[in-house]
Amino acid sequence: MTAREPSFVAALRERVRGDVREAEPVARYSTYRIGGPATVLLPKIADDVAAAVRLAHEAGVSWFTLGLGSNILLPDLGLDALVIRIGKGLDRIERDQDTWTIGAGLPAPLAARRTAEAGFAGLHIFVGVPGTVGGGVYMNAGCHGGDWSEVIERVTVVDEAGHDSVLGRTDIPFSYRRSGLERRVVLETTVRLRQEESHRLEEAVSEMFEWRQRGTPFNQPCCGSVFKNPAGPSWKREDGPRTAGQLIEAAGLKGFTIGGAQISPIHANYFVNTGGATAEDVKKLIAHAQQVVAERFGIRLEPEVKLIGSNGEYLNSER
Repeated sequence: MTAREPSFVAALRERVRGDVREAEPVARYSTYRIGGPATVLLPKIADDVAAAVRLAHEAGVSWFTLGLGSNILLPDLGLDALVIRIGKGLDRIERDQDTWTIGAGLPAPLAARRTAEAGFAGLHIFVGVPGTVGGGVYMNAGCHGGDWSEVIERVTVVDEAGHDSVLGRTDIPFSYRRSGLERRVVLETTVRLRQEESHRLEEAVSEMFEWRQRGTPFNQPCCGSVFKNPAGPSWKREDGPRTAGQLIEAAGLKGFTIGGAQISPIHANYFVNTGGATAEDVKKLIAHAQQVVAERFGIRLEPEVKLIGSNGEYLNSER
Protein backbone atom coordinates (compact mmCIF):
# COMPACT_ATOMS: atom_id res chain seq x y z
CA MET A 1 0.00 0.00 0.00
CA THR A 2 1.06 3.60 -0.63
CA ALA A 3 -0.10 6.85 0.90
CA ARG A 4 -1.78 7.75 -2.41
CA GLU A 5 -4.43 5.02 -2.09
CA PRO A 6 -7.95 6.25 -1.20
CA SER A 7 -8.38 3.70 1.60
CA PHE A 8 -5.27 4.97 3.38
CA VAL A 9 -6.30 8.60 2.91
CA ALA A 10 -9.76 7.86 4.36
CA ALA A 11 -8.27 6.08 7.37
CA LEU A 12 -5.87 8.96 7.97
CA ARG A 13 -8.68 11.52 7.93
CA GLU A 14 -10.49 9.52 10.60
CA ARG A 15 -7.49 9.63 12.94
CA VAL A 16 -6.23 13.21 12.69
CA ARG A 17 -7.60 16.69 13.23
CA GLY A 18 -5.32 18.30 10.67
CA ASP A 19 -5.78 18.81 6.94
CA VAL A 20 -5.13 15.86 4.61
CA ARG A 21 -4.48 16.83 0.98
CA GLU A 22 -4.47 14.35 -1.89
CA ALA A 23 -2.27 14.74 -4.99
CA GLU A 24 -0.75 17.85 -3.47
CA PRO A 25 2.32 19.18 -5.34
CA VAL A 26 5.16 18.97 -2.80
CA ALA A 27 6.97 21.73 -4.70
CA ARG A 28 4.77 24.07 -2.64
CA TYR A 29 6.58 22.92 0.49
CA SER A 30 10.13 23.06 -0.88
CA THR A 31 12.42 26.09 -1.04
CA TYR A 32 13.60 24.66 -4.37
CA ARG A 33 10.01 24.76 -5.69
CA ILE A 34 10.61 21.28 -7.14
CA GLY A 35 8.59 18.11 -6.56
CA GLY A 36 5.53 16.21 -7.79
CA PRO A 37 2.26 15.11 -6.12
CA ALA A 38 1.82 13.30 -2.81
CA THR A 39 -0.62 12.79 0.04
CA VAL A 40 0.26 15.57 2.48
CA LEU A 41 -0.79 15.91 6.12
CA LEU A 42 -0.78 19.36 7.71
CA PRO A 43 -1.00 18.49 11.44
CA LYS A 44 -3.12 20.69 13.64
CA ILE A 45 -1.68 19.37 16.91
CA ALA A 46 1.33 17.26 17.91
CA ASP A 47 -0.89 14.20 18.46
CA ASP A 48 -1.69 14.23 14.74
CA VAL A 49 1.93 13.38 13.98
CA ALA A 50 1.99 10.35 16.28
CA ALA A 51 -1.41 9.16 14.98
CA ALA A 52 -0.30 9.45 11.36
CA VAL A 53 2.97 7.61 11.96
CA ARG A 54 1.13 4.85 13.86
CA LEU A 55 -1.31 4.39 11.00
CA ALA A 56 1.49 4.31 8.44
CA HIS A 57 3.32 1.74 10.56
CA GLU A 58 0.20 -0.46 10.77
CA ALA A 59 -0.51 -0.18 7.04
CA GLY A 60 3.08 -0.65 5.91
CA VAL A 61 3.15 2.81 4.34
CA SER A 62 6.37 4.82 4.33
CA TRP A 63 6.36 8.41 5.57
CA PHE A 64 8.48 11.51 5.25
CA THR A 65 8.52 14.72 7.28
CA LEU A 66 9.50 18.19 6.20
CA GLY A 67 9.32 21.70 7.59
CA LEU A 68 10.01 24.66 5.33
CA GLY A 69 11.59 22.30 2.80
CA SER A 70 15.14 23.65 2.76
CA ASN A 71 18.17 21.38 2.33
CA ILE A 72 16.16 18.77 0.41
CA LEU A 73 15.52 17.89 -3.22
CA LEU A 74 12.14 16.20 -3.74
CA PRO A 75 11.42 13.85 -6.69
CA ASP A 76 9.83 15.09 -9.90
CA LEU A 77 7.24 12.28 -9.89
CA GLY A 78 6.20 12.96 -6.29
CA LEU A 79 6.11 10.57 -3.36
CA ASP A 80 4.30 7.33 -2.60
CA ALA A 81 5.18 8.02 1.03
CA LEU A 82 2.94 10.05 3.32
CA VAL A 83 4.35 13.56 3.62
CA ILE A 84 3.93 15.11 7.09
CA ARG A 85 4.47 18.85 6.90
CA ILE A 86 5.55 20.23 10.31
CA GLY A 87 4.46 23.86 10.63
CA LYS A 88 1.63 25.76 12.25
CA GLY A 89 0.17 23.93 15.23
CA LEU A 90 3.66 22.83 16.27
CA ASP A 91 5.22 26.28 16.48
CA ARG A 92 4.93 27.35 20.13
CA ILE A 93 7.76 29.11 21.94
CA GLU A 94 7.87 29.45 25.74
CA ARG A 95 10.53 30.68 28.16
CA ASP A 96 11.36 29.47 31.68
CA GLN A 97 14.26 31.60 32.94
CA ASP A 98 17.19 30.74 30.65
CA THR A 99 15.55 27.71 29.01
CA TRP A 100 13.24 27.91 26.04
CA THR A 101 10.89 25.23 24.71
CA ILE A 102 10.29 25.63 20.99
CA GLY A 103 7.97 23.72 18.66
CA ALA A 104 9.51 21.97 15.67
CA GLY A 105 7.34 23.91 13.22
CA LEU A 106 8.58 27.36 14.20
CA PRO A 107 10.87 28.87 11.53
CA ALA A 108 14.42 29.00 12.87
CA PRO A 109 14.91 32.68 11.91
CA LEU A 110 11.80 33.56 13.95
CA ALA A 111 13.13 31.61 16.95
CA ALA A 112 16.42 33.46 16.53
CA ARG A 113 14.76 36.88 16.53
CA ARG A 114 12.36 36.22 19.41
CA THR A 115 15.04 34.88 21.74
CA ALA A 116 17.46 37.66 20.79
CA GLU A 117 14.82 40.34 21.36
CA ALA A 118 14.37 38.93 24.88
CA GLY A 119 18.11 39.27 25.51
CA PHE A 120 19.23 35.67 25.02
CA ALA A 121 22.07 34.48 22.79
CA GLY A 122 22.65 31.06 21.29
CA LEU A 123 19.98 30.84 18.61
CA HIS A 124 20.62 34.32 17.21
CA ILE A 125 23.12 32.85 14.74
CA PHE A 126 20.25 31.21 12.83
CA VAL A 127 18.59 34.50 11.86
CA GLY A 128 19.38 34.05 8.17
CA VAL A 129 19.16 30.25 7.95
CA PRO A 130 16.11 28.87 6.09
CA GLY A 131 14.21 26.04 7.72
CA THR A 132 12.31 25.14 10.86
CA VAL A 133 13.52 24.42 14.37
CA GLY A 134 12.70 20.72 13.90
CA GLY A 135 14.66 20.47 10.67
CA GLY A 136 17.58 22.32 12.23
CA VAL A 137 17.68 19.95 15.19
CA TYR A 138 17.28 16.85 13.00
CA MET A 139 20.14 17.86 10.72
CA ASN A 140 22.15 19.62 13.44
CA ALA A 141 22.22 22.72 11.27
CA GLY A 142 24.95 25.22 11.96
CA CYS A 143 26.48 28.51 10.89
CA HIS A 144 28.81 31.23 12.17
CA GLY A 145 30.80 28.64 14.11
CA GLY A 146 27.89 27.15 16.08
CA ASP A 147 25.18 24.51 15.72
CA TRP A 148 22.05 23.23 17.47
CA SER A 149 23.88 20.60 19.53
CA GLU A 150 25.57 23.35 21.55
CA VAL A 151 22.35 24.63 23.12
CA ILE A 152 19.99 21.63 23.27
CA GLU A 153 18.88 20.28 26.65
CA ARG A 154 16.30 17.76 25.44
CA VAL A 155 14.21 16.86 22.41
CA THR A 156 10.69 15.38 22.17
CA VAL A 157 10.41 12.89 19.32
CA VAL A 158 8.02 10.35 17.79
CA ASP A 159 9.58 7.05 16.72
CA GLU A 160 8.72 5.04 13.61
CA ALA A 161 6.00 3.11 15.46
CA GLY A 162 4.25 6.34 16.52
CA HIS A 163 5.43 6.40 20.15
CA ASP A 164 6.69 9.65 21.65
CA SER A 165 9.58 10.08 24.07
CA VAL A 166 11.87 12.75 25.49
CA LEU A 167 15.61 12.42 24.83
CA GLY A 168 18.22 14.24 26.87
CA ARG A 169 21.22 15.86 25.22
CA THR A 170 23.50 12.95 26.16
CA ASP A 171 21.07 10.50 24.52
CA ILE A 172 21.52 12.13 21.11
CA PRO A 173 24.71 11.29 19.14
CA PHE A 174 25.20 14.66 17.50
CA SER A 175 28.00 15.08 14.95
CA TYR A 176 28.79 17.49 12.13
CA ARG A 177 25.47 18.15 10.33
CA ARG A 178 23.87 15.04 11.84
CA SER A 179 21.83 14.35 14.95
CA GLY A 180 21.54 10.57 14.87
CA LEU A 181 17.73 10.89 15.19
CA GLU A 182 17.11 8.54 12.27
CA ARG A 183 13.51 7.38 11.76
CA ARG A 184 12.20 9.83 14.33
CA VAL A 185 10.14 13.01 14.04
CA VAL A 186 11.21 16.00 16.13
CA LEU A 187 8.17 17.58 17.81
CA GLU A 188 9.86 20.18 20.02
CA THR A 189 13.14 20.98 21.71
CA THR A 190 14.23 22.68 24.91
CA VAL A 191 17.39 24.78 24.71
CA ARG A 192 19.45 26.60 27.33
CA LEU A 193 20.56 30.04 26.22
CA ARG A 194 22.83 32.66 27.75
CA GLN A 195 21.79 36.19 28.61
CA GLU A 196 23.40 38.97 26.64
CA GLU A 197 22.91 42.71 26.37
CA SER A 198 20.04 43.37 23.99
CA HIS A 199 21.79 46.07 22.00
CA ARG A 200 24.76 43.79 21.33
CA LEU A 201 22.46 41.00 20.18
CA GLU A 202 20.51 43.41 18.00
CA GLU A 203 23.72 44.52 16.30
CA ALA A 204 24.92 40.93 15.84
CA VAL A 205 21.56 39.79 14.41
CA SER A 206 21.49 42.72 11.96
CA GLU A 207 25.05 42.06 10.80
CA MET A 208 24.45 38.33 10.32
CA PHE A 209 21.20 38.89 8.46
CA GLU A 210 22.75 41.50 6.17
CA TRP A 211 25.75 39.26 5.51
CA ARG A 212 23.46 36.36 4.63
CA GLN A 213 21.31 38.48 2.33
CA ARG A 214 24.34 40.01 0.65
CA GLY A 215 26.26 36.79 0.04
CA THR A 216 23.54 34.27 -0.84
CA PRO A 217 20.89 34.14 -3.59
CA PHE A 218 17.78 33.74 -1.42
CA ASN A 219 15.82 35.84 -3.91
CA GLN A 220 15.76 32.68 -6.07
CA PRO A 221 14.49 29.19 -5.22
CA CYS A 222 17.35 27.16 -3.75
CA CYS A 223 17.99 24.66 -0.97
CA GLY A 224 20.78 26.44 0.90
CA SER A 225 24.29 24.96 0.75
CA VAL A 226 24.48 22.08 -1.73
CA PHE A 227 27.76 20.56 -0.48
CA LYS A 228 29.37 20.09 2.90
CA ASN A 229 32.74 21.73 3.38
CA PRO A 230 35.44 19.08 2.89
CA ALA A 231 36.37 17.17 6.06
CA GLY A 232 34.02 19.25 8.18
CA PRO A 233 34.48 22.69 9.67
CA SER A 234 37.97 22.08 11.08
CA TRP A 235 39.63 21.33 7.74
CA LYS A 236 42.42 23.84 7.07
CA ARG A 237 44.80 24.63 4.24
CA GLU A 238 47.63 27.11 4.12
CA ASP A 239 46.54 28.52 0.78
CA GLY A 240 44.12 27.96 -2.07
CA PRO A 241 40.38 27.21 -1.96
CA ARG A 242 39.13 25.44 1.18
CA THR A 243 35.34 25.57 1.34
CA ALA A 244 32.99 23.85 -1.08
CA GLY A 245 31.96 27.18 -2.54
CA GLN A 246 35.57 28.29 -3.02
CA LEU A 247 36.46 25.00 -4.72
CA ILE A 248 33.50 25.21 -7.13
CA GLU A 249 34.28 28.85 -7.92
CA ALA A 250 37.98 28.09 -8.44
CA ALA A 251 36.92 25.35 -10.87
CA GLY A 252 35.27 28.07 -12.98
CA LEU A 253 31.73 26.82 -12.50
CA LYS A 254 29.90 29.93 -11.29
CA GLY A 255 26.94 30.44 -13.60
CA PHE A 256 27.15 26.96 -15.14
CA THR A 257 23.65 25.79 -16.07
CA ILE A 258 21.91 22.50 -16.80
CA GLY A 259 18.24 22.84 -17.78
CA GLY A 260 16.63 25.22 -15.31
CA ALA A 261 19.27 24.68 -12.61
CA GLN A 262 22.24 27.01 -12.27
CA ILE A 263 25.30 27.33 -10.02
CA SER A 264 24.66 30.77 -8.59
CA PRO A 265 26.89 33.61 -9.83
CA ILE A 266 26.60 35.04 -6.29
CA HIS A 267 27.71 32.01 -4.25
CA ALA A 268 29.04 28.84 -5.90
CA ASN A 269 27.71 26.47 -3.21
CA TYR A 270 24.13 27.55 -3.99
CA PHE A 271 22.43 25.94 -6.98
CA VAL A 272 19.32 27.91 -7.93
CA ASN A 273 16.11 27.14 -9.79
CA THR A 274 16.04 29.76 -12.54
CA GLY A 275 12.53 28.66 -13.53
CA GLY A 276 11.21 25.24 -14.41
CA ALA A 277 14.17 23.29 -13.01
CA THR A 278 13.60 19.60 -12.34
CA ALA A 279 15.16 17.40 -9.70
CA GLU A 280 17.07 15.65 -12.48
CA ASP A 281 18.53 19.00 -13.60
CA VAL A 282 19.82 19.63 -10.09
CA LYS A 283 21.20 16.09 -9.72
CA LYS A 284 23.09 16.41 -13.01
CA LEU A 285 24.50 19.77 -11.90
CA ILE A 286 25.62 18.23 -8.58
CA ALA A 287 27.34 15.36 -10.41
CA HIS A 288 29.04 17.76 -12.82
CA ALA A 289 30.39 19.95 -10.00
CA GLN A 290 31.68 16.86 -8.16
CA GLN A 291 33.44 15.60 -11.30
CA VAL A 292 35.11 18.91 -12.17
CA VAL A 293 36.26 19.63 -8.60
CA ALA A 294 37.62 16.08 -8.27
CA GLU A 295 39.55 16.45 -11.52
CA ARG A 296 40.95 19.87 -10.61
CA PHE A 297 41.68 19.45 -6.90
CA GLY A 298 41.45 15.73 -6.10
CA ILE A 299 38.62 16.37 -3.62
CA ARG A 300 35.27 14.56 -3.68
CA LEU A 301 32.54 16.95 -2.55
CA GLU A 302 29.84 15.36 -0.39
CA PRO A 303 26.30 16.72 -0.81
CA GLU A 304 24.71 18.44 2.16
CA VAL A 305 21.37 18.63 0.35
CA LYS A 306 19.33 15.47 0.92
CA LEU A 307 18.14 13.75 -2.25
CA ILE A 308 14.73 12.21 -1.53
CA GLY A 309 13.28 9.12 -3.22
CA SER A 310 9.63 8.24 -3.86
CA ASN A 311 9.33 6.36 -0.56
CA GLY A 312 10.79 9.22 1.42
CA GLU A 313 14.20 7.56 1.58
CA TYR A 314 17.45 9.50 1.54
CA LEU A 315 19.21 8.51 -1.67
CA ASN A 316 22.60 9.95 -0.79
CA SER A 317 22.88 9.30 2.96
CA GLU A 318 21.26 7.56 5.87
CA ARG A 319 18.48 9.22 7.78
